[in-house]
This record gives sequence, C-alpha cells and structure tokens, in this order.
Amino acid sequence: MQLRYNYRVKPTPGQQIALARAFGCARVVFNDALRARQEAREAGLPYLSDGELSKQVITQAKGTLERVWLSEVSAVVLQQALADLNVAYRNFFASLSGKRKGRKVAPPRFRSRKDNRQAIRFTKNARFKVLDNGRLRLPKIGDLPVRWSRRLPADPSSVTVIKDAAGRYFASFVVQVTEDPLPSSDSAVGIDLGLTHFAVLSDGTKVAAPRFLRQAARRLGKLQKALSRKTKGSNRRRKAVVALARAHARVADTRRDFHHKLSTTIIRDNQAVYVEDLCVAGLGRPRLAKSVHDAGWASFTSMLEYKAARYGRTFARVDRFFPSTRMCSGCGRISDKMDLSIRSWDCLCGSRHDRDINAAKNVLAAGQADNSNDRGARVRPAAVLASRSEAVTHPDAAWFTRSVEEISFL
Repeated sequence: MQLRYNYRVKPTPGQQIALARAFGCARVVFNDALRARQEAREAGLPYLSDGELSKQVITQAKGTLERVWLSEVSAVVLQQALADLNVAYRNFFASLSGKRKGRKVAPPRFRSRKDNRQAIRFTKNARFKVLDNGRLRLPKIGDLPVRWSRRLPADPSSVTVIKDAAGRYFASFVVQVTEDPLPSSDSAVGIDLGLTHFAVLSDGTKVAAPRFLRQAARRLGKLQKALSRKTKGSNRRRKAVVALARAHARVADTRRDFHHKLSTTIIRDNQAVYVEDLCVAGLGRPRLAKSVHDAGWASFTSMLEYKAARYGRTFARVDRFFPSTRMCSGCGRISDKMDLSIRSWDCLCGSRHDRDINAAKNVLAAGQADNSNDRGARVRPAAVLASRSEAVTHPDAAWFTRSVEEISFL
C-alpha cells in the first residue's frame, strides 16, 4: 500500500526563488506539450508519442534561445510534468470510452502562473535525499528545512514540493507501507452520516457536526469584503488574497484533523465498519449544498477505507438506494417517505425509532448481510437462464400483478 506523508517546509528566500523557477519551467513544459498535441490533432497528424514529445519540448527546446533557461532546473522535474500530462490524457480517454467510472473527466487544460496550487515532483532518478540533520536535499534547489511531525516508515519513492494559495510550502512523500493489523475486535458498527449530527453509530453514539465553515463565516466575510475593496493589481490586493487564502486553509486543516481523529477512533474500536454510499455531488446541489460540502463526507469515508485496509479491518459501502431511514430495524417494514423534520417515528410493530440510530442499525445489518461470507464468496445464487415455461408471458399476467400489489414482501 502506498501512502502520502505531508510535512511543512520552510525554504529560505533564495530557495523560494529556485522553487519558483522550477514551478515555472514545469508549467512551461506542460503547456508546450499540450499545445503541440493540440496542433497535431488540428493538422490531422498522428498522436504524438511520449518519446517524441519529450524530445521536442525538452531536449530540442533547451537548444533554443526562447527555452534555454530550462537547463536551470532538474530534468526530472520536466519529465514529471510530461508524465502529468500523459496521466491527464489517459484519464480523459478512459472517461470517453467508459472505462473510467464516475463523473466525466474534461480534457487537459493549460496551466497558469496564477493557479492557486503550484507543484513539482522528484523521483529517485533525481537523487533527492533526506539528510541526517533532517533537511531535504533537492537538486538545483538546496537543503530545505523540514518540520518533521512524525518519522517516515520507509524510504520514499518520490517527493512532491507544493506551494498552496496561502503561500505555504509542503513536501509530500510517497511511501510504500505494509499492513499493520490491529488486535481483533468483536464489534462492528454501521454509520449514518448527516448534517444535524456528523455521524451516528449503530451503538447509539452521536458525533456532533462541527460546522467549521459556518463558524468561520463571519471572519471569511470580512476578509472577502476587504479584498473586494482593493485595487486590482496592487500590492495590498495581493496581501488581501493571501490573508483570505490562509483563513480558508485554516478551515480546511481543522476539518481534516477532525476527520483523521474520528476515523482513527472508529477503525481502532471496531472490526468491521459499514457506511452508506452517498452521492455527495447530487446532495451538494440543493439549498443544503453549503452544509453538505462543509461536512466533507467523501473525505471522511475515504479515510475510513484506507485505514481499514492498512489495519486489517473490514470496510464496505451500502447501496445508496437502500431505504435505511424508512425501514424498521426491528421488523423490516418499509414506511412511506418522511420529511427531514421527522426525527423519530413509530412502526406498526410497536417499535419507536430515532431516525438516525435506526438508519445506522439498518446500514450495519445490510453490510453484514453482504459481507459475512468468507473471502468474498458469492452470497446470492448466480444468475441463470429461465426455462421456457417461466419465460413465456401468460395472458393473465396483468390481472395477477394487480391482485398482489398491496401485499408487502419482507
């Protein structure tokens, strides 16, 4: 399993200039390669291969007066910029052909020097090194001081230096780690994610929604108003942009820290974790969009998934169309649709349910029903062709359907 370990770095003013030069060279190579492929397509020429593209925009470009300054940065940085373009094209083609699931991927776009995020990547070929004094040595940049919050579990295969919108620098190491199973536990939990409570567990535990963006809304509004009053292109406007970006970064960092702590606690205490597969993109469109994006459900569930894989736990998602809220966890009866204002309801069997706890119990039951087999064995019988007598449509089929439509099959 490959994991990323992020650390804050504090480059000196001279190193910041070198990093800015590397960011710019990688951006120029990316844009030149993208432009070359677009022009070849418009001219009806074959798709430029990776080797031809590297020779054209890197090797030959270094010999021209317009691109001679590409030699001032590491060649690995330029090659990795082309690798990023190739990945973007592969994702775009896979999305067009249907091999890539999920939302459609747009074609690669040109990078801008005004983008909020600038990044360069060094692989082992660049011979970067973590020194004994804790500094990170990068070719043609220097030794960067790193704030080590924890030790790396193994030697990194690559490092990405990132500058975000708030002007902060980070070193992101890719490390190959092995599974580290935790002691086995007999407990399993189903999780119902929501807005009133961020997470409700099947054992009755309710985690309050922190609403980090809502809490910082007043300060963000003041900073946004101050930014709107600054003259475009002025130094004060540039400082206001950085101040606003830092405020947003503080909200994102606080939310990420909350997700990490909660997901680690759940994975440590439970052998199996089941969540509902929510369509966050769809839920983020109506009037509750701000609250949905403030919760960050997708980030939280992805943390649960990779931590379960690393620590030997079971993680599964329940179908998003499963009626976890309307189904009685006692008898299995499915009631009519209920409004969000209804927080508790009574079933005909006599049970009284808390809306969220009942949903969490149903998520747990549904997850165990599909995952209680050994090593992914088939739960339901395989699909087979129906016999001729079963496949023929009977003349009284419509009458038969109407006669049983009021019966509830549980």
